[in-house]
Amino acid sequence: MTSPAGRIRLTLRRSLIGRPEGQRRIVRSLGLRRVGSSRVHARTPAVLGALRHIAHLVSVEEVADA
Repeated sequence: MTSPAGRIRLTLRRSLIGRPEGQRRIVRSLGLRRVGSSRVHARTPAVLGALRHIAHLVSVEEVADA
């Protein structure tokens, strides 16, 4: 995750039960609602910064630009 170019798919893999409110807000702001839900985001510094705080809750995949 060095360059901000491209797109990434975030998938919520862990429950938010018992997680701090800050982590819950970050997950919701990224559009993830339930365990297993996915969203594709541009690889921007804002998204990567949010991802640092919730990396243990989500899986990340590169998405080929088509």
